[in-house]
Amino acid sequence: MADVLSQREIDALLQALSSGEVSAEAMKEEEEQRRIRVYDFKRAMRFSKDQLRSLTRIYENYARMLSTYFSAQLRTWMHLDVISVEQLPYEEFIRSMPHLSTLLVVDLAPLSGRWVIGIGPDVAFVMLDRLLGGPGLELAGARAFTEIETTVFERSWSRSLEVLGDAWKGIVEDLRPTLSFIEFNPQFLQIAAPNDTVAVVSVSMRIMETTGLMHICMPHLTLERLLPKLSSQHMLGMGQVHRALDPAREEALRERLRAAPVEIRAVLGRTSIDFYDLMHLSAGDVIPLHQAVNRPVEIYVGDKVKYLGRPGVDHGRLAVQITEIADDEGGE
Repeated sequence: MADVLSQREIDALLQALSSGEVSAEAMKEEEEQRRIRVYDFKRAMRFSKDQLRSLTRIYENYARMLSTYFSAQLRTWMHLDVISVEQLPYEEFIRSMPHLSTLLVVDLAPLSGRWVIGIGPDVAFVMLDRLLGGPGLELAGARAFTEIETTVFERSWSRSLEVLGDAWKGIVEDLRPTLSFIEFNPQFLQIAAPNDTVAVVSVSMRIMETTGLMHICMPHLTLERLLPKLSSQHMLGMGQVHRALDPAREEALRERLRAAPVEIRAVLGRTSIDFYDLMHLSAGDVIPLHQAVNRPVEIYVGDKVKYLGRPGVDHGRLAVQITEIADDEGGE
């Protein structure tokens, strides 16, 4: 409908032709130029826009589930968000990956071929530090993992691949992704020919104060027989099935949350002193607290007071007995 001219536009065009301002030959040449489209054979478009939208929906679901999984594993908040899904030649993907990225090569039984999950070095080392019990510090200088670090990282991500299989249910019911190996030099990866088209999902990752990127590379050949299912119509039906299965998925999420470690601490009391007194504290000094002996202490879950209790000793260890549930003013 955008090519249909209004009567006013037709009149203006006829007037321009009759006055010689516009020639018929020039209009014909312009029309011919508009019909010619540049096509780059090195960037063959093998995925339709509809299929790329379907991949976006799959990986948005994957990002939510993986956020939950790693928040429990790392004992801290982690957020993933899909930025883009695009198709490009495999060699272009390899060139775009930073040196010393952590590249997870994934087998895809029962599908043939492999995918690659690439994680930026900043985020990878923060994750590793948390997995090893640290506070989640960034690495000062870029380097590859040691053998022990690689083993720890490999075990954590191997278990997380079950989440990837769950995200693809409805498209591939029995997808069983397994981690084949980890590589740190993108130039050594040969999962596709240089000019082969791949779909690349870019995901932003945030762990505490550190942000980075994760890229999931899927060669067209590994998805070729799945393309008929990557349609809006099929995804709509799959969404209805997922809503019908919500109770089971909710229970699975509850199980994961039950296994998540939570910090609990009891605060015996608080006080304030002058800076001069602080500088002269020594062993044996007594600091009175603003806490009556018969008053219950506050018990924190995370950063919120959830219980009140009484301190004591249990089997030779300091302990606190919960005496009541604290008032929840926030309604949580």
